[in-house]
Amino acid sequence: MTTSSETADLNHPVLRRLVDTANSLPLADRITLLKALIPGTAKEVTPCEFETIIAELRLKGERLYDALSHPGHGRRDRHVIGERDFEGR
Repeated sequence: MTTSSETADLNHPVLRRLVDTANSLPLADRITLLKALIPGTAKEVTPCEFETIIAELRLKGERLYDALSHPGHGRRDRHVIGERDFEGR
């Protein structure tokens, strides 16, 4: 997980433990967990904000696939924009 001014107040050790625990689950359980988090998240944001979240998740996957298809290459050589580029930092 990256850090930025927007995430400075997050409890990163607790979040890391949650992520590590979730990642140890079988794939079907992880997909169910992702789906279960959607309604609560959507209730707390506007439809436009929710679409932005979904776009960020899609971009995260695209960056992973891009990195996997270009092993040993740095961010500069990748085809998908990075989080810092996307956020303008």
